[in-house]
Amino acid sequence: MFIPFLALCAGLALLVWSADHFIDGAASVARHFSMPPLLIGMIIVGFGTSTPEMVVSSLAAINGTPGIALGNAFGSNITNIALILGFTALLKPIEIHSQVLRKELPLLTAVTAVTAYLIHEGTLTRTDAVIMLVLFAGLMFWTVRQGMQTQGDPFGDEMGNELCAQCMPLGRAYFWLVTGLVLLIGSSRLLVWGAVEIAHALGVSDLIIGLTVVALGTSLPELASSIIASRKGEHDIALGNVLGSNLFNTLAVVGIAGVILPMDVEPGVIARDIPVMTALTLSLFLIGFRFKRPGRINRYGGAALLTCYIGYTAFLVRTTLFP
Repeated sequence: MFIPFLALCAGLALLVWSADHFIDGAASVARHFSMPPLLIGMIIVGFGTSTPEMVVSSLAAINGTPGIALGNAFGSNITNIALILGFTALLKPIEIHSQVLRKELPLLTAVTAVTAYLIHEGTLTRTDAVIMLVLFAGLMFWTVRQGMQTQGDPFGDEMGNELCAQCMPLGRAYFWLVTGLVLLIGSSRLLVWGAVEIAHALGVSDLIIGLTVVALGTSLPELASSIIASRKGEHDIALGNVLGSNLFNTLAVVGIAGVILPMDVEPGVIARDIPVMTALTLSLFLIGFRFKRPGRINRYGGAALLTCYIGYTAFLVRTTLFP
């Protein structure tokens, strides 16, 4: 099992590194073509931080391992909220000012409910997957419209400052855009192979590996960018990374995997993982959002989210190793 473990670690490390450079290249290219900072933050960065999940789940579907495909998507959503927002808020409370992000949370809640309904019978058909991708296309249209109409939003202002600090020449931006994408695909193949081999060697399901190791690995770009943004005082970027990534994961990542490989959904996904993901999404209304004044996720809320992640992961490990 040494070689699969080495492949898993190398794949994760290369995945995080290539995703970071891919996002920087894509954002710089968009900036050179005068794309508004708010749109870059909502679309380019949101898409970029979810690219690892998208590539890994697509390759898992191609390889016939639906457990990793779904576990990676839903596990990443759980990790994004419980671990990333929890840990970030524990380090420094997250102040929420952006009106766009306030609209994204109810939208994410609705998208989660639609996805739960589509798979509640235990299957993800191509029709279900196409519905998800159509909803995703509609979401992108709404996002572009919001970005074009919204002026002076704190999220856009923070993203504009960040882009000015990181902008690179167009030639270098194209280089990292292409190179990052190629390395993303290669590292994802390495990661999926290692994860499947380890799952078979340990006698655990692909789903559990997808929910834990793979989901944590593909969420590392969001973790790094959220912590860095929070330390700089760019709180709306820290939250925007998570909300945008979860929207992409729920619709695009699952939708693309379902189009490639219609799949049976394990009962644990419906009875355990979807409810946990939904509860964590709804918890953000309670601990952080205020609709008539700026919201705030304080350290107590961050500790609660982090405790949920530890408890959920411990439950997975206990029920897997000691059924």
